[in-house]
Amino acid sequence: MSWIVERFADVQGWLFQSAVLPSLYAAGLMDFAEPAFDATEFVLLGLLQIMLVYVLLRPLEAWRPAERWQDRKAVRTDVLYTFLNRVGLVPIAIYAVLTPLVNAFDAQLRSAGYIPRSLEDLIPALAQSPLAAFCAYLLVLDLADYWRHRLQHRLRWWWALHAVHHSQRQMTFWNDDRNHLLDELIAGFWLAGVAFLIGVPPEQFVTAVMLTRLVESLSHANVRLRFGALGERLLVSPRFHRTHHALGVGHEGDRYGCNFATLFPLWDVMFGTANFAYRGTETGIRDQLDGRDYGETFLAQQWLGLKRLIRRA
Repeated sequence: MSWIVERFADVQGWLFQSAVLPSLYAAGLMDFAEPAFDATEFVLLGLLQIMLVYVLLRPLEAWRPAERWQDRKAVRTDVLYTFLNRVGLVPIAIYAVLTPLVNAFDAQLRSAGYIPRSLEDLIPALAQSPLAAFCAYLLVLDLADYWRHRLQHRLRWWWALHAVHHSQRQMTFWNDDRNHLLDELIAGFWLAGVAFLIGVPPEQFVTAVMLTRLVESLSHANVRLRFGALGERLLVSPRFHRTHHALGVGHEGDRYGCNFATLFPLWDVMFGTANFAYRGTETGIRDQLDGRDYGETFLAQQWLGLKRLIRRA
């Protein structure tokens, strides 16, 4: 693992020195060298993750697809979403931007005599085991993500944005990042904010985001795959999450949908939103059958999302 980290750092340094730094110098923007170095890391991490999920999941989708389509044109827009989102890795970027502000605020609190408490302060045993601490942070972050997802479906103004994600009728692993940009920004601040509240170290936060994104790509994949009676209750599977996107199911009922968990179905089981019955393969939003237009291109989807938001504000 250390070898991989060292090689990644070498590539980051080479790219920064050979391309990014000269560009900053030519543009007279050398004051931004430090944040540009961090941005280079985000871009590389995003590209690495895109290559990884494509190599692992595209063959799986071709081998055992949940649905087959003659025309995959609708998927192309999701590819654009993926590159825009993962190359920027929104939660990590927001975490990096907020770090100096949070540190300054923390210093003010401490000078006033208030010492903020982290998760490790509340559970001292976590300080003795980095792995246990990471697992605890991951659980808390996933719980926060579960409730964010519930609110996306429950609050009319938020659903106006989140509907962009659910309107894909040809769901693949690319669909994970199909989100309205404003929705993505809110989600990034939500996750980064929770991470600061519980004191997640930067390196653990980056690892948690990367791991979560990998599982999300798998759960959106167009593949006939389930994890078995026990596994389906331990980790969100493509089958479990496809029910969340199922036509007429994903935004229906008194809870405005089901299977909201990102990583652990535990939260759906605990809060009564789990649905382990497979409802077929068709995905989308019910009113699309009545001709509701959610847009086919990136710009159309973003514009229609804003129009729905304004109408419901």
